[in-house]
Amino acid sequence: MTAGVRRPEGASVAEGGGGGVGHGESFGVALRRTREAAGRSLGDLARSINYSKSHVSKVERGQKNPSPDFARACDRALDAGGALSAMVPARGTPDLPVPDAPTEWTMPWMLRMSLDHGNDFVAYDEKAWADPSLKPGIMSWPLVSAPVFDGESREALSHFSSLFAECRNLGQSFGPAVVTQILVTSMNAMRGLARSATRDTDRQAVLRLAARFAEYTGWMSQEAGDDRASLWWTDRAVALANAGGDPEFAAYTQVRRADVALYRMDGRATVDYTRAAEEASRSTRIRGLAAQRRAQGHALLGEDAECFRALDRATELLSRAARESETDSSGEPVIGSMHLAQLADFVAGWCLHDLGRTEEAVGRLAGGLDAIPVHARRARARYAARLALALAEAGELQSACSVVETVTSSVSVVDSATIRADLQRLARRLHRRPRDPDARLAAARIAAALNTESR
Repeated sequence: MTAGVRRPEGASVAEGGGGGVGHGESFGVALRRTREAAGRSLGDLARSINYSKSHVSKVERGQKNPSPDFARACDRALDAGGALSAMVPARGTPDLPVPDAPTEWTMPWMLRMSLDHGNDFVAYDEKAWADPSLKPGIMSWPLVSAPVFDGESREALSHFSSLFAECRNLGQSFGPAVVTQILVTSMNAMRGLARSATRDTDRQAVLRLAARFAEYTGWMSQEAGDDRASLWWTDRAVALANAGGDPEFAAYTQVRRADVALYRMDGRATVDYTRAAEEASRSTRIRGLAAQRRAQGHALLGEDAECFRALDRATELLSRAARESETDSSGEPVIGSMHLAQLADFVAGWCLHDLGRTEEAVGRLAGGLDAIPVHARRARARYAARLALALAEAGELQSACSVVETVTSSVSVVDSATIRADLQRLARRLHRRPRDPDARLAAARIAAALNTESR
């Protein structure tokens, strides 16, 4: 922070008694003296110039630089005769040298995101990395947060809510490398918005939504195959939600940890995490989602009875949650999957497959693929991969191979570690039938898709 705003050379400063401005004073000192001489309180001045009391106070204490508009407003409100305006002359447009910069659109960019030290954008000249004598940064500017007034954070919240919905839609069409960049920068913008909000209720609402961004970033990290990053973002989601007054969200992140354990084929950890989520949460939907994951954990362990009890409990809870959502006026995003129209059938089919009841699994999965919107490529590919695997293990090899194309046409675009894992299992199954032309073609498609993704 600067100690104040210095008067440029040549700027005239009025002298005189009472509300006059003395030589050598900073703008903040001059403003306070002029205000007090006019008999105006800090709040009264703030209201008359349409700035927040906090903003005016920070200017007077030298913690914030005044803009020319601010100085003119104060001058008019305090009848200072132009003395205050003269201390902050209008900013001109200096002649800027044109940087000797490469014109390639592939030049490296860096955005440093911080709450305490501001944000900075820097574009780099790649040639400087090879030649230390060159200046690496060819364009940079600080991104300074502006103060947030009453109501502005609430207005911004609706825009960020829409952005979150679009990020989830984007995540159905593109990989984590694309979506995560939008999520992280948006989340940091929300942290700054929350920090400068003047109302606790506004700050908490922003932080709760930021928690959703963090949780979805964790899912994108898992889809990218980085479980460590997934759990790190999950922890950030808990911290943001707690600061936003939503202790329930911590229970949902236990379901997310169960997801990671599930794809590691760790049935016991999956059951333990979901049990903790059900015990900790009062939310009907979170308990329903936890019951679904718990059923999948029991299926991995071969525990039929426990699996089916958990599936029944999930069905009852999620049905009740759907009825409750009809009267929910919070406007906050729905927790959990929003693109699998028949999520219950998908989870049940998955469980039946892991229990070795492949024909029943096919029966539960067979009709669900067409119900998923065409634009939801990630959800369709994930469902199709599990369906193809169930078909192959049920002996319906030709049908399995016909489904493979649905998966392989999307996996390299959506870049999903969870889908790749199922494709690798399917490929091992197909390799047992080397003489079957359909199996050979499907295996070749899987190999090409996995190889394309890995490059």
